[in-house]
Amino acid sequence: MRRKRSFRDYLLLVWLLAAVIVALTHRWIPEATWLMVHLVALGAITHAVMVWSAHFTAALLKTRDDDVTRRRADLRLILLAIGSLLVFIGVPTVIWPMVVVGATLVSTAVLWHGAVLLRDLKRALPGRFRISIRYYVAAACCVPVGAGFGATLAFGLDDRWHANLLVAHSMTMLLGWVGLTVVGTLVTFWPTVLRTRMDDRAEALARQAMPILLAALAVVVGGSLAGIRLVSAIGILAYGVGLVWFGRSLIAPLRKQPPREFAAASILAGALWACVALILTAVHVAFSDDIELATDYPMLASVWVVGFLVQLVTGALSYLLPSVLGGGPRVVRAGGVWFDKAAALRLTVINGGLLLWLLPLPSWAKVTVSTLVLVALASFLPIMVAGLRASIREKRRAMAGEPAAAPTERRKALTGSGLLAGVAALAVALSVGFGIDPGAAGLPTASVAVTDVTPTGQTVRVEVTAHDMAFEPNRVEVNPGDRIVIELTNEDPTNVHDLMIGDVRSPRLAVGETAELDLGVVGASLNGWCTVVGHRQMGMVFDVVVAGQPQATTEPGATHQGHAAPTVNPEAKLADIVDPVAPPLTDETLHRYEFKVTEVPLEVAPGVWQRRWTFNGGPVGPTLRGRVGDVFEITLINDGTMGHSIDFHAGAVAPDEPMRTIAPGETLIYRFTAERAGVWMYHCSTMPMSAHIAAGMHGAVIIEPEAGLPKVDREYVLVQSEIYTTAAATAEDADDVQADRIGIDAPDFVAFNGVANQYDQQMFEASVGEKVRFFVLDAGPDRASSFHIVGGQFDTLYREGGYHLLDGVDAFGNEGGGAQALALQPAEGGFVELTFTEPGHYPVVSHIMSDAERGAHGIVHVR
Repeated sequence: MRRKRSFRDYLLLVWLLAAVIVALTHRWIPEATWLMVHLVALGAITHAVMVWSAHFTAALLKTRDDDVTRRRADLRLILLAIGSLLVFIGVPTVIWPMVVVGATLVSTAVLWHGAVLLRDLKRALPGRFRISIRYYVAAACCVPVGAGFGATLAFGLDDRWHANLLVAHSMTMLLGWVGLTVVGTLVTFWPTVLRTRMDDRAEALARQAMPILLAALAVVVGGSLAGIRLVSAIGILAYGVGLVWFGRSLIAPLRKQPPREFAAASILAGALWACVALILTAVHVAFSDDIELATDYPMLASVWVVGFLVQLVTGALSYLLPSVLGGGPRVVRAGGVWFDKAAALRLTVINGGLLLWLLPLPSWAKVTVSTLVLVALASFLPIMVAGLRASIREKRRAMAGEPAAAPTERRKALTGSGLLAGVAALAVALSVGFGIDPGAAGLPTASVAVTDVTPTGQTVRVEVTAHDMAFEPNRVEVNPGDRIVIELTNEDPTNVHDLMIGDVRSPRLAVGETAELDLGVVGASLNGWCTVVGHRQMGMVFDVVVAGQPQATTEPGATHQGHAAPTVNPEAKLADIVDPVAPPLTDETLHRYEFKVTEVPLEVAPGVWQRRWTFNGGPVGPTLRGRVGDVFEITLINDGTMGHSIDFHAGAVAPDEPMRTIAPGETLIYRFTAERAGVWMYHCSTMPMSAHIAAGMHGAVIIEPEAGLPKVDREYVLVQSEIYTTAAATAEDADDVQADRIGIDAPDFVAFNGVANQYDQQMFEASVGEKVRFFVLDAGPDRASSFHIVGGQFDTLYREGGYHLLDGVDAFGNEGGGAQALALQPAEGGFVELTFTEPGHYPVVSHIMSDAERGAHGIVHVR
């Protein structure tokens, strides 16, 4: 029995724990939102429903399990677990046969469960509350239907059928499998949890409500399959009518005994959120188009899963787990003390946090609030384990005739202090979210209103969308004295956008988010733009034109006319130097790398800082190396605040998918085969590309011929690029790339490996007589390079896939030749080799001397 109980209780714990882990690591898990929802709904809830509907059936029909029935019950749960696991693996990995097998196993387990309940119902003597078992059987019949819809969804359909089946699948499982089970259970369970007498009408109302609920569910599914969304919405609302009809029987017990413990309060909160979810779902289904319906469904899923399902199951388990162990009130109290820990605090955080999450808060505020809610939800897992152990210990004490270790009376769980603590925790979470990015939080700012204009009393409201690097519309014409309110919505799936007009700025919005800018009363024309770096230069500008007033003429970049180049302190020392030594060539033919995009302050010259956009956090991206025929697989993770992408010149692939821009928090896999030798560039290809490259998002890929390159004594890699920055002297003052000056070709620095003059401080090392190879790539974005080593001569020069010189021999077989410079245009690469004959210090420069003076400079120390 203990093994059976452990299996039943702890398998549910495994699914809930897995959901928490996915929530914490969602950025790196494919289909994370889908997986979180289904780990709770299919994993935990379905397991719990099968276990406890069997328990309630046995209690109501007064049947007893023997060893055979218990083994079969365990077999059904194992079958359910295996099927669920196959679905959890099959959907994210797009293995449709696995999904079909998993859905079939789940359906088989639940139908088998329903058949057993029906058999027990037919064998039992007449008695009260048989309607509850009929609800359980009807619920079980819904699962194969809903699972079939789900498996079809996983196959991949067009937008229309995907939206239709999404509604049919979700409503069949939520309203059919879970909803019918919950109604059948609450007939007797709700007054039991409240520890009071039930409404005398409960059984009759449940019997009357059942045909309403089943008919409504049939309307929902029929309307969805027919593509008539309004019919589906009406069916959802009709289901709500059935719930209200039955729900009248739950009010009398609630009035007699309001919730005093976590179990009853959590179940009540779940029931209320179910009503909210029904209304939101009906409205969404009725008024959304195909794409909107699927895109916004995760918001509805959060209400259903967090508000209804999780609170329902945690509340039910808090009451049931100590109760079913047996041993009397002392065992129940021992476990209940744990299940009521911080009850008011947890309930306030979960329900208040969910309510806040549904509001149009800035992204960071949503992150901090949802993290707090996740902590509150996850706290149930250790509480559940501790409560079970406490009840088991107390039962053993009772069986041994020892006195109770638990208090004789349970303390009040729902306290005012707990409520205040929950409110305070939510307030702190909001404060942290707003504090991370106060400007993006849309906090009140000074108005752009003109004080010397007479208000007209008219308010002009404009709906503006951001997409394809443009605002639509991109201007508004008003009269002097009008008040202007702009509602901005981001429809760009890959980039965040905002809008700043005067000193009023919206939050940075992810796709689907909306914010309002109140400009106040205006009397003069104004310019606005997106403040995300480079977006203004791409055309994301907005004009407020006031009748009778000249149009504002501020152009992008005008604020930098008086820009002074940052100066380098000759005494300053760099804290970090990029290692220029080339990575070794390995025997691997499959090269896997993880590139994480970050936006961090870095030193770009001694004593000068810039907020760099990076691959893996360095001033320049990591250098990759392989042979012709090798396969490279790069996982790109966008941990930045804007859209980013990657483009490998070393591979010949259609750019549509692997080079697409991904939004913050997203991941893509880029796979290519190296077909040709050379020193190749990779870079971010998100527009404006010049800004992303200049900000540091570039690097080199060295592809050798299949036979490899001749061995040399030392190898170095230098990637030249331009830096456009301000005179920030500390990391705290670091700004983003000055994108408006890229087009006028006025870099502040030209650097090797992302940091100007770094190889003056830490020199390249070589010895007399050694052959040294320098791989060189010009990453640009705009300026050419002429790589030269003062005092040295190159006997080998390889440029863009071919030798111009090889050990002093040219392409025509002439011997004794040499080269003084490797000339490269942006995105070109090559290498040179030379041997130093005397000790000394040899300057390494771009012989475009103004660029050498800007920082494209280093020294080879030859011993």
